Amino acid sequence: MPEPEKQITLGVSSCLLGHKVRYNGGHKRSSFCVNTLDNFFHFEPVCPEMAIGLGTPREPIRLVGELAETSKTSGQSSSSAPDKLLKIRVVGTEDASLDVTDALEHYGHEMSDQLSHICGYILMQKSPSCGMERVKVYHENGHPLGESAPGAYAKAFMESNPLLPVEEEGRLHDPVLCENFFTRVYAYDRWQKMVLAHPSYAALVDFHSMHKYMIMAHYPQGYELLGQIVAKGSKAPLETLLDEYFQGFMIALKRRANRKSHTNTMMHILGYVKKNVDSKERNQLLKLIEEYRQEMVPLIAPMTMLRHFIENHGSAYIQNQTYLTPHPDQLGLRNRL
Repeated sequence: MPEPEKQITLGVSSCLLGHKVRYNGGHKRSSFCVNTLDNFFHFEPVCPEMAIGLGTPREPIRLVGELAETSKTSGQSSSSAPDKLLKIRVVGTEDASLDVTDALEHYGHEMSDQLSHICGYILMQKSPSCGMERVKVYHENGHPLGESAPGAYAKAFMESNPLLPVEEEGRLHDPVLCENFFTRVYAYDRWQKMVLAHPSYAALVDFHSMHKYMIMAHYPQGYELLGQIVAKGSKAPLETLLDEYFQGFMIALKRRANRKSHTNTMMHILGYVKKNVDSKERNQLLKLIEEYRQEMVPLIAPMTMLRHFIENHGSAYIQNQTYLTPHPDQLGLRNRL
């Protein structure tokens, strides 16, 4: 099998690539990133703590915050609980005067511009700078606050790039989250190359058409909703139309496809070729789809047979559906679903 061609760039926390940039001079080398993903992607390694001048080894930092109750608005029931606002700073664990909150946030916004060419970002979990979510927050006295938040750099970067696929390395060990992330990464890349490289109403129509069944698998109502945006056509300014569509598209793909939605999507696709496939073969595929639905076989089993039928009997329209191959088979993402 030929080596996959690296055409997509991902941002990644430097420590995940084995770079010794952590506070203790160590790293958090990820075998998945280094041994698997490195065959498919270019990496842009980033360590915000090193970038803002903390060096290594260094004093550890942590999220420190407090819960502040806000006043009730008029009309609220007196029995309703007050809202809580988590005020967070990133400070040294030993020297609280070491406050790097503003520096990390500024660097996050700065890198959102510098990394405008990436199609996804893999972050280090639990990091006060890079954690995507669920980073532990402490009281000033060092006791856990019982709350969590994203790391300061990651929060700023994601605020500046709300549609960019972002995931933590630890969560990529979950087959569903992993497949969802890379489906979005490759879809993000196709949008850049198919639509933004040569923006036009026709390019948008083509993109929407070839992603019909991918959208259906993630958000069954999404294709109609996105179709309503496309239908505006030249009645709306092109730039506005593209922005509105892409936002809705990436939000739709962030919904996780499941066995029910995959089964429904495969049955719709089968309808395109059922007249050209003999009953024995069709029944074999239906059996595989049902076994997948009942969690007896992975998604790749019925999908391989379905793609064979589409390749031999499907129209150009159905053969062009990205749902059939949303990412390289060599990644093996559908082998675990």
